[in-house]
Amino acid sequence: MLSEVSLKRGADMWSADAVARLCLERYSELPKRGKPEPGREWSLLAAVVRASAQGALEEVVSLGTGTKCIGQSAMSPRGDVLNDSHAEVIARRGFVRYLTEQLRRVVCGETSEVLQPADEKGKWRLQPDVCFLFFTTHTPCGDASIIPMVETEAQPCWPVPTEESSDAAPDEKPKRQAGEQGGVATKRPRLTEREEESQEEADLHRTGAKCVPGAPEDPRAPGLGYHRVGVLRVKPGRGEPTLSLSCSDKLARWAVLGCQGALLSHYLEGAIYFSALVTSKCPYSSQAMERALFTRCSQVTGLPSGFHVQQLQLLQSSLEFPHSHAVVHGSWQQDPARRPPPGRVSPCGAAISWCAVSDRPLDVTANGYKQGVTKKAVGTAHARSLICKAELFRAFLALLAATPRSHIPQSLSGRDLHTYWDYKQAARPYQDAWLQLRNQAFPLWPRGPRHLLQFE
Repeated sequence: MLSEVSLKRGADMWSADAVARLCLERYSELPKRGKPEPGREWSLLAAVVRASAQGALEEVVSLGTGTKCIGQSAMSPRGDVLNDSHAEVIARRGFVRYLTEQLRRVVCGETSEVLQPADEKGKWRLQPDVCFLFFTTHTPCGDASIIPMVETEAQPCWPVPTEESSDAAPDEKPKRQAGEQGGVATKRPRLTEREEESQEEADLHRTGAKCVPGAPEDPRAPGLGYHRVGVLRVKPGRGEPTLSLSCSDKLARWAVLGCQGALLSHYLEGAIYFSALVTSKCPYSSQAMERALFTRCSQVTGLPSGFHVQQLQLLQSSLEFPHSHAVVHGSWQQDPARRPPPGRVSPCGAAISWCAVSDRPLDVTANGYKQGVTKKAVGTAHARSLICKAELFRAFLALLAATPRSHIPQSLSGRDLHTYWDYKQAARPYQDAWLQLRNQAFPLWPRGPRHLLQFE
């Protein structure tokens, strides 16, 4: 595991702008398929960068774009549809593809630029100088995006309409009190007349993500009292509710359980954590990021060996994503002649996944399936995204089949396992860590329907 001193030294050497530039250049090199229509569509971008603890930025290993989620009724028991196509989720799933290929290399006796044998037979760990950084072009949807408004800019999720809003002081923050279920709720103290006027003028960047079932709802009070903060949120769908937790919540979970997932934890000595999170130029609050990603989980204890609460380095770049909501709107505001018809500026419907793997690194989807597939093809392997559950499970089973019998991890050796659910549950340290996190920090985290995980 990299020391905190090493990470801080690395962060001093890699700049936020250098990370952003590397990711934006990788995106610009991709073909046009799946990218927003210029001047009419916008999207979000996220990526994973391999770096060294000494400060060298090596390469982008995974990249994703997207803004959409599917509704609950569209979820598939075959694991062949992408439920959540937000950029952060796409980038993380592509990173799992990358790690799976790296593991397959080493079990086959080839070299890997990131992995080395661990002490336990059949286990692997990161090489001592390797770390991974996470980049996103906008603050993650959900809790991290609920910040005092400085100027009207794009939201990472669909915004909640307001009757009135105006600028707030840049350093103004919502007053908070401890909330239910470990969350933090917006406090509405008795104010003087002058303070009430100021409170009404100040406003928050709002999120369309709703509080999870069982949690207190947003107060929807004027200005800074509109949202609760520190609570779990479900992403909005197009009319129908989704079961996808906000990207703020998922990043908080990855900061405890790692970003490798349950399946790959069979092969890894410990969780793999992102060392830093770099955000592009956009509405941003370091206090909100810390609240959303760290504070809610900071007191979790009793984690199994190999798991801990990761404190990411938080950095912000001055560079903007050229296909962001703010840039797309700004381009036609500067040139009214290019202004599109009303209602024509919209989030891009496609999601791009690219990762540094040898076979089919690029994957473009829409509505959870490969872009361009016909309804007749839905349900076939041809329609699947390469990062859907079924395909990642298929890649994991191929890894297991390639592993010499003498080096199969103990958690998989001699086990009668069949379904995706079986293999996930057999990763006991990972599941024990998830139990501690859920019990101590996220008791209201919704449990997905079991029948959606029983595919083989």
